[in-house]
Amino acid sequence: MEKEMIPEIIAPKDKKIWACFMHLSFNFAGGIRNWGGLRTEFEPDISTWDAAIDELANQGINMVLMNLDDSVLWDSHPEIALKNAWTPERLRIELDKIRKKGIEPIPVLNFAATHDAWLGEYSMMVSTPKYYEVCSNLISEAIDIFDGPRFIHFGMDEEDIGYQKHFDYIVIRREERWWADLYFYIGEAFKKSVRPWVWSDYMWHYPDEFFKMMPKSVVQSNWYYGEAFEKDNTRVKAYLELEREGYDQIPTGSFHARPADDFKATNETNIGKTVQFCSEHISDDRLMGFMQTFWMPTTKKFEPIILKAIDLMGAAKNRFYNK
Repeated sequence: MEKEMIPEIIAPKDKKIWACFMHLSFNFAGGIRNWGGLRTEFEPDISTWDAAIDELANQGINMVLMNLDDSVLWDSHPEIALKNAWTPERLRIELDKIRKKGIEPIPVLNFAATHDAWLGEYSMMVSTPKYYEVCSNLISEAIDIFDGPRFIHFGMDEEDIGYQKHFDYIVIRREERWWADLYFYIGEAFKKSVRPWVWSDYMWHYPDEFFKMMPKSVVQSNWYYGEAFEKDNTRVKAYLELEREGYDQIPTGSFHARPADDFKATNETNIGKTVQFCSEHISDDRLMGFMQTFWMPTTKKFEPIILKAIDLMGAAKNRFYNK
């Protein structure tokens, strides 16, 4: 699919998005061995999940992105599901509960080759006819379960050797192959009138190619998790470059704990500064909203950090509206 053949789907812009990114599956993680290895069983503590959803509502967060992957017992491909994965019926119950709290749920299926361990054997079939069949089925089923959501997020971040050098099996798509597969995913979304959404870090490495090939109809989430917003920083500058080229953006910050940091989260000011910087440098028409991430499993161990991350997002939202 050529860039100019992809239809433009423009989301309503009368309401800013205030989103948080939550994990059902954690088998997307590129450094999964640092987090105890690949999961074989559905992991989230439901009490932690419920507490997080309640706190989203308390803070006025109006969207949650749900990293689904192998934590759903897909009708189309049950073979990839973890033990005790949620059935589609169980997931629909959760979606109804979330919507009743005033929160819009959005599906996430990360197809980046650095983050697709959740696909099981199909992660070793990338760019083959069977792979496309499986991806098409999963995209279609996710959209149906979510009753035709406004967006679907395809990830597509960190597909580079630096993120895979410790992997036992390395897959990196580049140039025409990367774009062909991205166009396949987003084409599947457009078939069902759902707007695709991706991480923007491909542009850090290949800006000319990115701006030549990336459709404006794909929502962009550049991400930067530091606290010094210097315009010569590649990741900070990306917000400015996306604005210059006219892309719709949902800038993304984070508050999370890494194994290397002894599971201590320290970047408390990141999301607040993200909201401040981007609201000053991105036109209101193209600034669709903001997203907060917390890259940790949804378990009791990390519940205090997850809840604090949500609270930090709520505080940033309040400052945005009370300038």
